[in-house]
Amino acid sequence: MAKRFLPALFVVAVIAGAAWVATTVSGGQTQGAEPGRTADGKPDFNGIWQAMNSANWDIQDHAAKQGPIVALGAAFSVPAGQAIVAGNEIPYLPAALAKKKENGDNWVKLDPEVRCYMPGVPRATYQPYPFQIVQTPTHWLVAYEFASASRIVYVNGKDEAPVDSWMGHSNARWDGDTFVIEVTGNNDMTWFDRAGNHHSDAMKVTERYTLTDRNTINYEATIEDPKTFSKPWKMNFPLYRRQERNAQLLEYKCVEFVEELMYGHLRKKSN
Repeated sequence: MAKRFLPALFVVAVIAGAAWVATTVSGGQTQGAEPGRTADGKPDFNGIWQAMNSANWDIQDHAAKQGPIVALGAAFSVPAGQAIVAGNEIPYLPAALAKKKENGDNWVKLDPEVRCYMPGVPRATYQPYPFQIVQTPTHWLVAYEFASASRIVYVNGKDEAPVDSWMGHSNARWDGDTFVIEVTGNNDMTWFDRAGNHHSDAMKVTERYTLTDRNTINYEATIEDPKTFSKPWKMNFPLYRRQERNAQLLEYKCVEFVEELMYGHLRKKSN
């Protein structure tokens, strides 16, 4: 159960980084203006960000269709969406493609999102929930609203993942003004979407974050997984800064919402 909650280390690091955030020199956030800079001259990614797409339903092109619960009608039906996958094709190996179909046919039972497990990378980036970046010269701290997931990104980090985990291990470097994160040590239990797209524990994700203006990030992720795919493939989409005056990351600790689903069968029955 500990894997589902915000690590204490992350909370401490956010507090420690608050002083750094206060020193940023980005100024007001004006749409279309040049990206701001932090005190050390790097592009300023501090803020709350969110994707505006339907990729959490399916990262490939998909038409609208009825949802799995008839009683909810249009409230939980699948919206149409355009692919975030380059070329709209995922190069599955034959056995992995068959597993993808099985996952999709049974997604309500099998999707880890339904059970409030941490979503993994890159799915956490395009779920329909905001996330917050706290940037320092040595670390990025990323907190996601869904399931209180989080990760620490080590700038110029060289250490390998000590153990496979839901959110993986993130080492990063700067490539000019683009922030590049290599995520390794991923377990095989996260999915890319509700359509059943999946990966193995051999997956490596290389993320690239590039500010195109103060309020827009061009996000790109390259997926490498020789156990699942015949070659690397990419996804790409924009992220937008939340600009409400009181914008903040709220709690969505969903564990309590799935306790009956997961553990209800263990309830002691009365005679």
